[in-house]
Amino acid sequence: MSKRPGPGVPRPYSFPASIEHSLANGLRVAIVPMSRLPAATVLYTADAGAERDDAATAGAASLAAQALGEGTDTRSAAEVAATFERLGGELVADAGWTHAEAGTTVLSARLPATMAILAEVVQQASFPEAGLERLRKERLSDLLQQRAEPRGLADDLFASVCFGGTDRYGIPAAGSEQSVSACTGDTLRAFHRARHTPRSSLLIVSGDVIPDEVIRLAEASFGAWEDREPPVTTPRTVMMRAGRGVYVAHKPDAPQSEIRVGHASVERTHPDFMALAVMNAILGGVFNSRINLNLREERAYTYGAFSSFDWRRHGSVFEVSTAVKSDVTADAVREILREIDRMRHEPVQREELSLAIDYLTGVFPLRFETTAAIADAIAFREHFGLGRSYYDEYRTRLSRITIAEVQRVAETHLRPERLQHVIVGDARLVSEPLAALDLGDVERLA
Repeated sequence: MSKRPGPGVPRPYSFPASIEHSLANGLRVAIVPMSRLPAATVLYTADAGAERDDAATAGAASLAAQALGEGTDTRSAAEVAATFERLGGELVADAGWTHAEAGTTVLSARLPATMAILAEVVQQASFPEAGLERLRKERLSDLLQQRAEPRGLADDLFASVCFGGTDRYGIPAAGSEQSVSACTGDTLRAFHRARHTPRSSLLIVSGDVIPDEVIRLAEASFGAWEDREPPVTTPRTVMMRAGRGVYVAHKPDAPQSEIRVGHASVERTHPDFMALAVMNAILGGVFNSRINLNLREERAYTYGAFSSFDWRRHGSVFEVSTAVKSDVTADAVREILREIDRMRHEPVQREELSLAIDYLTGVFPLRFETTAAIADAIAFREHFGLGRSYYDEYRTRLSRITIAEVQRVAETHLRPERLQHVIVGDARLVSEPLAALDLGDVERLA
């Protein structure tokens, strides 16, 4: 029998060093010189992600970010797009949970003109009603399409039952049909003025650039931006649902079930993050992890089954996800619970630990091969508050995780008594077998 080759020794890697500068109005500038190619990424970011939305107007952060491309005081949306195209780039703007961003990648020689148009888009966005209405209709169409598709519906329902429908984390980052419909032009203008300020923003320039020249261009393009204090943000209390739950969203005659099992969990900056990352890689984070080997390779229930943490600043979602035939839905849930229980009560094997750490350390440098990836990584680090040395220490910290630590975090952070089970499938076929698992009453979701 052939034997799988062992992993090699990880190659040395150092995350590119950055130079930081602050303008008089409070805007921070991070510069990462990388001379491999004559290209540069310019990325504007602001502490204006979905976490800053009001629940009633959830989705405003994303719409306000996307609306940056809808025109300025002196240019229409078409003229903005044409300007970026002439520079050889494309404006990409959106918002995730932590921050909003707008940026592009161009040849380094075009950096001065690119900085100028990006600054105009950020500071002079006009938010025209026609453009906003189009964005709203597109978002509502996307949401309707997502809820019609079992996988998207399962994702939305799972977040809702983990956090509760009134918590911002219980609503998709892009909003719901109700909240997006409530986002008026005035809502988006007010959000932009309050949240997109120099003191809440970070401008990142990575690539074949000269730091002093970037600082000069930043001063010229963003230096006159009005210095405004962002709103004071009170500490946020996340509403995590206590107690176990089983929910079925009925899809008549669906041949298979989308399954989500998990619960709300700790924030991204929790001290146990590294050990949780290794634990998850063993449980279900990679192809050869326990859950996939069980449900796919051993029992042939599915093409793939995985676990993950969806990290956010004030919490996260631990989730096992898969899709199986209707007649093995309850069996698949039983096996998922068995693997979670095994992870909590049995020490992992030394080979499992080694494979997980080798995988996580091995793929780490592959995430940062382009100027855009470096800029995104710095935005992620800064808006999550991970510290300047985070990427430099990442692989060393991973390599120190022990079997005992993996079991400790599994016992601490995998909480069977709080597991939520969401199944999107044919309720007539799956409800009775699910009830027989004795996990609690099976609740039908509309």
